[in-house]
Amino acid sequence: MAKRSWSVQDAKNRFSEVVEAARRTPQMVTKHGKPAVVVVDAVEYERMRRLEHAQAPSFAAVLLAMPQDNGEFPRRMVRMRDLER
Repeated sequence: MAKRSWSVQDAKNRFSEVVEAARRTPQMVTKHGKPAVVVVDAVEYERMRRLEHAQAPSFAAVLLAMPQDNGEFPRRMVRMRDLER
């Protein structure tokens, strides 16, 4: 199993290992025993950036977009969730 936490000194001395490990799973780098930065794979970083910039409508916008003419609208047929789980 790959190491997931490195001190700054270890990360500097073994940077290639940190990079290789980060390709599999994010790697925490600590400074004075406290989390400082996380090294992540470039593909994962781009995925997170796209999510960060995705514009989801606010709850208020969804409510305001609902039809207000008291008309009928189609209901989706969905399976009810199991509350026993």
